[in-house]
Amino acid sequence: MSRLFGGIEAGGTKFVCAVGTGPGDIRSEDRFSTGSPGETLEKCVEFFRSHADAGSLTAIGIASFGPLDLRPDSATFGFITATTKPGWDNTDVAGTLTEGVGVPVTIDTDVNAAALGENVWGAARGLDTFIYLTIGTGIGGGGMAGGRPLHGLVHPEMGHLRIPHDTARDPFPGCCPYHGDCLEGLASGPALEQRWGTRAEELPPDHPAWELEAEYLALALVDYIVTLSPQRVIMGGGVMERGQLFYLVRARVLELLGGYVRAPEVLDAIDDFIVPPSLGNRAGVLGAIALARSQAR
Repeated sequence: MSRLFGGIEAGGTKFVCAVGTGPGDIRSEDRFSTGSPGETLEKCVEFFRSHADAGSLTAIGIASFGPLDLRPDSATFGFITATTKPGWDNTDVAGTLTEGVGVPVTIDTDVNAAALGENVWGAARGLDTFIYLTIGTGIGGGGMAGGRPLHGLVHPEMGHLRIPHDTARDPFPGCCPYHGDCLEGLASGPALEQRWGTRAEELPPDHPAWELEAEYLALALVDYIVTLSPQRVIMGGGVMERGQLFYLVRARVLELLGGYVRAPEVLDAIDDFIVPPSLGNRAGVLGAIALARSQAR
């Protein structure tokens, strides 16, 4: 019997559960809105239990919104901690799945898992140091350094980087409940909607929103580039589906770097340095399956 792996993309608005081995082999999939922790995690358990009972499920990977406790020696390892998602504070996600399904479970942030998926199957193949950003309802960042996921004291919170905010140009105060005008507070989907009174996907391509959005994203990217020295920057999420953003961000990053980072990958091939994810909107759940595969080695 072939080994199958489970993946959960645990988002603040929806959960995606899948069983398979990779992008070309998804045997079963379900998606549902994120409700209360008990209701939502029970749906996950029910989805995977039949595969586990049949003996075909080897492990489950969870790519979750956070913040998360990822310290293996912690009593609350695998918990969502102090989240802005109502009702989800201190939720034992990994433990609930382990107990309910009875197979090994591993968990990481949604962006770290998506980065792993891109490393195995997508835009980061062959690289050992890169970052993955998602620009959407929130802004998150993860990736790898030296072939290992970026962790540390907790895990990266790249969306809460403090960046320059010219209030004369942009009087919008920001929408982050913790920091106001951090990167997420200025450049997430909700920030665009609150600033301009229109959902991001409804703003026309020539709207001034996009030049301002590119400015904030480029400021953040320059900080990540000079700090982490990634071999590539992958940018996903709903906001980045507006194609002109990549052109604007790449051009502004080159301007802001000012020729200081003299790597040809940046100076001569910026279109291949700042790229969309190859796995598209499947990066999360496929990254979760990649997590499960890594657990089973």
